[in-house]
Amino acid sequence: MSESLERAFDSAKLGSLELKNRFLKAATFEGKTPGGVPGQPFLDFHLAPVDGGIAMTNFAYCAAEADGRIYDHMMYMHDGIRSTLSVMIQQIHKTGAKVCGQLTHCGGFSGNKKLMRLKRPRGPSAKLSMIGLTAGRPFVSAMNAADMQYLRKTFGEAARFMQDVGFDAIEIHFGHGYALSQFLSPLTNKRSDVYGGNLGNRMRLPLEILDSVQSATGRKIPLIGKLSLTDGVEGGITEAETIEFARQLDKAGIDALIVSDGTSSHNPMKIFRGDSMLKGMLVNEPSFFTRAGLRLVGPMMFKSYPYQDLFLLDGAMKVRDEIDCQVIYVGGCSTSDDVERVMSADFDFIQLGRALIRDPSLVNNMKAALDQGNRYSSECIHCNYCATMINHPDGVSCPER
Repeated sequence: MSESLERAFDSAKLGSLELKNRFLKAATFEGKTPGGVPGQPFLDFHLAPVDGGIAMTNFAYCAAEADGRIYDHMMYMHDGIRSTLSVMIQQIHKTGAKVCGQLTHCGGFSGNKKLMRLKRPRGPSAKLSMIGLTAGRPFVSAMNAADMQYLRKTFGEAARFMQDVGFDAIEIHFGHGYALSQFLSPLTNKRSDVYGGNLGNRMRLPLEILDSVQSATGRKIPLIGKLSLTDGVEGGITEAETIEFARQLDKAGIDALIVSDGTSSHNPMKIFRGDSMLKGMLVNEPSFFTRAGLRLVGPMMFKSYPYQDLFLLDGAMKVRDEIDCQVIYVGGCSTSDDVERVMSADFDFIQLGRALIRDPSLVNNMKAALDQGNRYSSECIHCNYCATMINHPDGVSCPER
């Protein structure tokens, strides 16, 4: 086994958190929290890669408030699930693995039919929402000063809740077209006040949210940020702007960054690459109106990006070279050769998504193969069918298993 591969299996610290190796589960919403409540299927889904050798799993979607969910079957951080989460985290801890939670808010990107506080979703600017059409709420209102203060407050309270129930780390989602990404992107942020316009203004609220989370947790657990290198559409955030935002997060004291790409709202295939998700979504989407909309706009929304191993490596290296905090690689890593390249490029950790859905025992299986002098592949074919099952009654699974 090469020195780079040995490094992947060695213990390492993410911030102050000791991890048994450098393999982490990516935050992927699995559709296994009916009514927003995690149950045994959710726990089993996370125990599988933990038993398979992963150092830290990642619970998603952890919304900062009820109206921060894209769909009402996503979790939000509240006392009603406190004991359930605490027990689940304790069970995972017994295996020697750690638990991260992805803290986020949908902003205006909401298909939630059961809003609890708001009459309609709110984002940085007023707009028409295609996903909102499916929930009977086609319009997004612009946040006012009170809304933004509420967002800062709820992110802080949710982070404190997550720390209290036992999460070992928190991943703040700054990308993929969700609330904080909406403020960063000139495509969705048309404000004329100090929270819109130039990049410095568009970064303001996301940086304030980081400060709120840092204050709430006392910086006692690692805080990770997930970014989109670009929005993947004309008029969206650019690579240069994301690099500058990464510098500001680093300067503000974030522990680690993850560099992804694209948006769920405008160009999701930049996130995944490989086969189009449209076919699977037309099969698994329960809403007739959503399926009708997908047939109409799907071919334009789900652009073609042929799969390439480590498709985000070059972009992630550009960000990494400009910051001092740790960097976690994500994107197209599913073989031992991929792991070797990432470790040789001096990234600190690797997040795995689809490859773990295909082979939850990836880490142990890779180690066993390498110990016998063989190479390893997860056998993920990058069909992306798993990602289309978030609204399936049984949630996400691999059709090839």
